[in-house]
Amino acid sequence: MCGRFALFRWDAAFAALPGFPVGLDPHWSIAPGAQILVMKSAGSQRELLQARWGLTPAWMTDFSRTPAHARAETVEEQPMFREAFGLRRCAIPANGFYEWRGVRKRPYWITSEGSIQYLAAIWECYPAYGQDYYSAAVITQAAATLRRPILLDGNVLNEWLDAETPLSRIREILAQAGPQLRERALATFVNDPKLDAPECLTPA
Repeated sequence: MCGRFALFRWDAAFAALPGFPVGLDPHWSIAPGAQILVMKSAGSQRELLQARWGLTPAWMTDFSRTPAHARAETVEEQPMFREAFGLRRCAIPANGFYEWRGVRKRPYWITSEGSIQYLAAIWECYPAYGQDYYSAAVITQAAATLRRPILLDGNVLNEWLDAETPLSRIREILAQAGPQLRERALATFVNDPKLDAPECLTPA
């Protein structure tokens, strides 16, 4: 499961996108409940929003149960996700994500080619007290005994973000095999959920 990810490096083109926060701090360990960046379609362009990692539909009253993940196999059917899946798809930029494996839960750093990867996600807007609050959930697929985020790139990213893309094509994107990923075993510094520093990526 993609329990945490990182966004600490980006290029000038990414920083020039509408909505990029001035003075954005790098983060080496982002967990559910944190504020994250999401990319969504704004007409023919893309824009960035700050959102909470943990989906919060407008009808929700129990904020202790906001899901950070949605399963690709059921996202279209579950009441919590199905409207956002059809109308409000987004992507979460990341440099990579973490996995913990084995009896002793050894941490691994997982990346693909390129500085920034885009994780398939859905978003919601929660209006309260005259202000809009955004939230998101990562969509995951089975990967052996684990679950991993679905990575988007190139034209697939454009199709995912476009609300006009037929759902038949969106289903194909969810079902396709992911890219070849690189992984690196890490020391256990990242096991401390309070640590958000380059030491998180210390090799084993």
